[in-house]
Amino acid sequence: MKKLIRLISFAAGFLAGFQLFAFISGTGTPSFKFFGIEFSGLAAHYTLRTVSGFIFGLIFLIFIPMMVNSFASVTDKWVKNLRRIPLQQIIANIIAIIVSLVLAAMITSPLYKLNLQTWLATLVTVVVYSGVVYIGLLLCNQKFADIDALLRTLLNFARDKRDEGNTTLPRARQRSRQQANIPKILDTSVIIDGRIFDILRTGFLEGPVVIPTFVLEELQFIADSSDSLKRNRGRRGLDILNKIQKELISIEIIISEKNYPEISEVDTKLLKLTQEMKGKIVTNDYNLNKIAELQGVDVLNTNDLTNAVKSIVLPGEEMPVQIIKEGKEHNQGVAYLDDGTMIVVEGGRFLIGKNAHVVVTSVLQTSAGRMVFAKPVAH
Repeated sequence: MKKLIRLISFAAGFLAGFQLFAFISGTGTPSFKFFGIEFSGLAAHYTLRTVSGFIFGLIFLIFIPMMVNSFASVTDKWVKNLRRIPLQQIIANIIAIIVSLVLAAMITSPLYKLNLQTWLATLVTVVVYSGVVYIGLLLCNQKFADIDALLRTLLNFARDKRDEGNTTLPRARQRSRQQANIPKILDTSVIIDGRIFDILRTGFLEGPVVIPTFVLEELQFIADSSDSLKRNRGRRGLDILNKIQKELISIEIIISEKNYPEISEVDTKLLKLTQEMKGKIVTNDYNLNKIAELQGVDVLNTNDLTNAVKSIVLPGEEMPVQIIKEGKEHNQGVAYLDDGTMIVVEGGRFLIGKNAHVVVTSVLQTSAGRMVFAKPVAH
């Protein structure tokens, strides 16, 4: 492809230089000497045209591919940025442009009755149209989250009114429909954790997923950290977001531009945004979870979901396990279930590296997860 672009660039430059010399020289007959040999007439004319073609061909060969590469780079960056913008926001911007143009037309229509000079009327019209469209787009993007929340509230209200007289529609279905429209706001920790991608892919979360710009900024700050561990965590979070946008096309992703300059803490901003959007925070941050509960903000904790879907074991149940390491207490061994649940085996120290049948003696549920205590089956 690059070779073809270079070939076309040189050919276009050669033709441009070839024709340009003919246009400049007009009908005159050029003549020149080269190594003592005099050239005149058509020979001199076409020789100079050919030299001019080669010069312009080399100029085009150098600059045209550079311009093409720059244009391709800008276009690629523009397309990537466009992909990050949700469809709802694009539609909202188009509507804002149409409304702004109509408003600008109403403002400028009296100008033609003032008998202004043509150039002045044109200048004022261009300035008004540009200013009104700019302000319309600015307001639309800054207040998009509020507009979206308002439209959803009105839509839900209209649906509720419509379903009030519909006795055939079960109440559970009505509540499910209402829950599906509640925005789910992601915090930084749940994005870095990465499990949110699989949760969204499997459909456990319904409704629009909101990613605030201040969360994106925090991820970018972590990704640029001098600490290698933090840097890797930040980059992982950004990769997860890109993966969600590219692969989960059916999920409604909203990038909220809402920001609160007077608030410095990201968690506080997150709580305020969630309250304004009447949504739910998706997190695995224990402290944020507790603060949200104190403020009456609904929270969806991915750790709770993970614990809820772990396999249930009951005291007295037997199972085969592989004891892989020594426990903290004397003679203890440690094994794991497929879902990551830790099993502490009493007297399992001497079975490390071996497969053994154990019987569950008790199950302990902690904030860190579920822990199972067991002992080897006596044969």
